[in-house]
Amino acid sequence: MLGRVLIRAAVCVGLTALWLNAFAGEGVRSAKEMREQVYRPQFHFTPAQNWMNDPNGAVYYKGEYQLFYQYNPFGAEWGHMSWGHAVSRDLVHWKDLPVALQEGNGIMIFSGSAVVDWHNSSGLCHGSQGDSSCLVAVYTGASQHLETQNIAYSNDHGRSWTKYSGNPVIDLHLAAFRDPKIFWHETTKKWVMVAALSSQHKVRLFNSPDLVHWRALSDFGPAGAVGGAWECPDLFPLPVENSPGEVRWVLSVNVFPGGLTGGSGNQYFIGNFDGIRFSSDQKQTLWADYGRDFYASTSFSDIPQSDRGLWIGWLNNWEYADKVPTTPWRGAQSIPRELALREFPDGLRLVQHPISELHELRKRHIQMQNQSVESANGKLQAARVHGDMLEILAEVRPGAAGEIGFKLRKGPHQETVVGVDVTKSEVFVDRSHSGDVGFAKHFAGRQSGPIALGPGRVIELHIFLDRSSVEVFANHGDTVLSELIFPLAGDAVELYSRGAESRIRKLDIWKLASSYD
Repeated sequence: MLGRVLIRAAVCVGLTALWLNAFAGEGVRSAKEMREQVYRPQFHFTPAQNWMNDPNGAVYYKGEYQLFYQYNPFGAEWGHMSWGHAVSRDLVHWKDLPVALQEGNGIMIFSGSAVVDWHNSSGLCHGSQGDSSCLVAVYTGASQHLETQNIAYSNDHGRSWTKYSGNPVIDLHLAAFRDPKIFWHETTKKWVMVAALSSQHKVRLFNSPDLVHWRALSDFGPAGAVGGAWECPDLFPLPVENSPGEVRWVLSVNVFPGGLTGGSGNQYFIGNFDGIRFSSDQKQTLWADYGRDFYASTSFSDIPQSDRGLWIGWLNNWEYADKVPTTPWRGAQSIPRELALREFPDGLRLVQHPISELHELRKRHIQMQNQSVESANGKLQAARVHGDMLEILAEVRPGAAGEIGFKLRKGPHQETVVGVDVTKSEVFVDRSHSGDVGFAKHFAGRQSGPIALGPGRVIELHIFLDRSSVEVFANHGDTVLSELIFPLAGDAVELYSRGAESRIRKLDIWKLASSYD
C-alpha cells in the first residue's frame, strides 16, 4: 500500500471521539455541490471529502460493483487509514457509503482485496436460506513495526463488516509485508493470495482452502524495477487477442520510488502460473502507464463476464499527492479500464481500453472526416466546441509533419498538449503550462510513451478530459498516459501540427455529462 512507513502508529487516544466527529460531519454532499467545485472530477470517483489513495477490494456482487479505497476519515492528508466504500451498478455512477473498515487498537487498515465466497468455504457466511455466499475481504493490518494479513466478512452486501476474531491469518513478523490480492484458482480448487514483501522487491504466493488457513507457495522477484518498495501486487489471467483459447498470466507490481517517470509507477510481468509459482522469461521492464498519475491498480473480482479483464487505479503520484490543490477532498480514481494482451514484434504486451459503459455520458457530438488541421480548427470554432469534460476520438495522418496533436483547456498562457512526436515515434502529454503547476517541484513537465507508426502512418488518439485530469489511449490501447491537470482558466480545444501539413482522417468529439446529473 504505502511505501513510506510514516506516521505508522495512528493515535489511539481520543480515537473514539474522532470517529464520532467524522461521522457527524460525513454527510454526502449534494450533486449540485459536486458539480460546482472547480477541480472536482465529474466522471472519476472521488470521496465527498478528505484523503483517498489506493483502490481496494474491487468486486462485483449481486448487481453491484463494490469499490473500497484507502481513506482518512479525519482530514485531507494521509493518516488513520481505513477502507472507504462506494457502489455502482454501471461503473460510472458511484454512490459513496459509510466507512467499511475502521482503524482500531493501534492498527490501520492498509490495502487489500475482496472476493465472493460463493460456497461458504470460510464458514463465515450466514446468508438467507438458499444463499450460502458472502463477501470476504483480506487486508493488511499495520501497526508501528508490523504488517500482517487479516480478513473481514460481510453478510449484507458489504454494508457492514466484521473483523475475523482469529486475525491475523498470516503473520511473518515483518514490517513491510502488505497489500494482499486474492482469487479463486479453479485448477487447484484453492484460494490464492499474492502479497508484497515490499523492501525485498518480491511477492509471495500463498494458497488456502478456506480463506482462513494459508500456506506459503513460492516467491517471485527481485525483477524489473527495484528502485523502491514493491506494493499493491495483482495476479490475473488474460486472453491473447486474435488467438482463441490462448491465455497468459499478468503480475502487476507497483513501485515507489523508482517509477518510469519519477515517483510512483505501475510495472507488470507476463508469464505463467501453475497454481504454485508465477514464472516469466521477460527481459525488460514493462509499464502499464507512461503518465505520472496511475498507481496501485487492482482488478475487479467476480465480474459477470468471466473473460473480461477490468481494473482501476489511483490517479495520483506519491511525489506530490499530499500537495494537489483540491478541496475539500484529495485523491481520485482513474476511469475503469478493460484489459487484454496483444502480440507485438517484441512480444506480448498489456493493452487497455476505456470501458464502454462511459458511452452513456456522451452528449453533444461533432464529427468530421478528411480535414486539414486548419479547416478542422475552423469547424471546431464555428461549432463552439470547448469544455472541461470531453471525449475525443481522432485518427490523424501526420504526413511529413514532425508533430501533431491537440491543445486542451486552452486559454491565456495555458494549455495541456496531447500529441504525437513523429520523429521520435512517441505519444506525449505536456502539462508544463497546464495551469497551476507550482504547488510541487516535480509536477510540471512532459511525459511520453512509445507508439508504432504503421503503414499509412495513421495514429489513433482516444482522450478523456475531466476537470482535473486527462487520460490518453493511443493506437487502440497500445500506449496509455494518465495525468492530473489543474487549469486556471480557459476551455478551448485546438488541433495543431508542426513542420508540414497533416490530415485529420476522422474526428469525433463528445461533450460529456456529469455522473452527478
